Amino acid sequence: MSTSSSTAAERDFKSEFLKIAFILFGVLLICFSIFFVKNHENNNYIIKTLELNGSAEEGDALFKINCVGCHGITARGLVGPDLHSVTQRLNDKEIIKQVTGGLTPPMPSFEIDPVNMSNLLKYLHSLE
Repeated sequence: MSTSSSTAAERDFKSEFLKIAFILFGVLLICFSIFFVKNHENNNYIIKTLELNGSAEEGDALFKINCVGCHGITARGLVGPDLHSVTQRLNDKEIIKQVTGGLTPPMPSFEIDPVNMSNLLKYLHSLE
């Protein structure tokens, strides 16, 4: 009786393992690609926003339309925090990510174009 270096069951196991590893690699590659594209788009958005010189008056109007329900008419806070001196606690990139991503619940994320985001940043800087 001769002994084989690998049985049929071992070959099947290796084949299934390689299939699963290949599929897992493909899924991870797709996830990484999506993350990279999304991160690249977000960086372009931040760069465009920071290149602009917004208007505090237009930012105030935008704030009164979208933000007073949580931050109050004077931005002193209600459900959301007091925003006076927020620009001393967070840099502009962090503020942009907070507004567009709603990173701290219950804050929602906002889809806001770079011009209006620049206006809102200028308004927040005026609160210091």
